[in-house]
Amino acid sequence: MLKFIIKLFGPGVNYRDLIAKGAIIIDVRTTQEFDNGHIKGSKNIPLNKIQTEVNKIKSWNKPIITICQSGGRSSMAKSTLHKAGIEVYNGGGWINLKSKL
Repeated sequence: MLKFIIKLFGPGVNYRDLIAKGAIIIDVRTTQEFDNGHIKGSKNIPLNKIQTEVNKIKSWNKPIITICQSGGRSSMAKSTLHKAGIEVYNGGGWINLKSKL
């Protein structure tokens, strides 16, 4: 179980460094969830729209950090973006990531 958690959330990833290098945070929660609170500067692309936005995201040519409420949806988004050849990290829940920044 611990190995699964480590793989899912990528310990050792320095999110501050990624942001400093231009990484973009994509919050994959619904628009309503996003409007109720989010990380300043993050982009809201709900999980159900990630697949249709892959080319746009890829064109940014930046590392991506996916976030959601608890880490489940951001993991699915990470998988979709990774399969498209995008450098992507699962930041897990947005409140948790916000506390690390």
